[in-house]
Amino acid sequence: MALDPGTKRIGVALSDELGWTAQPLETFERRTLAQDVAHIQALVQAHAVREIVMGLPVRLNGDVGPEAQGVQQFIAQLEQSVTVPIVPWDERLTTKSAEELLIQANVSRKKRRGVVDRIAAAILLQSYLRSQSADQGSFPSGDPLSSDPASDEQP
Repeated sequence: MALDPGTKRIGVALSDELGWTAQPLETFERRTLAQDVAHIQALVQAHAVREIVMGLPVRLNGDVGPEAQGVQQFIAQLEQSVTVPIVPWDERLTTKSAEELLIQANVSRKKRRGVVDRIAAAILLQSYLRSQSADQGSFPSGDPLSSDPASDEQP
């Protein structure tokens, strides 16, 4: 599961069971820290989540600014409440990419506001999934069916 935390909303995306694709799940309005954590706990349980990928808003030059520090504090609080690992992941330009994707799809500005965070979370999660498959050497062509099963070990 990926979370794209903002000051007002958190976008949520899930991967398929094999960890190949990411799909937007929901956007929820932030309330209090306790309510946000409780909602994420419920999502982890309801969807049998094995790992949370948390978008970390580092600056374009790679520096960790106040927004990223706030997310790191949120991660520290969340780690006390969930039993799955939380992986901070560079989310630079995911919201911009999500906005551009929705504009290309002719989604109105009003409707974009409601879905951009979950689309950004899906982009974030897909980036993470791609890096994991590249690190493990699996599916280098991007097509899991193109590899020769006789010569490859199962991940």
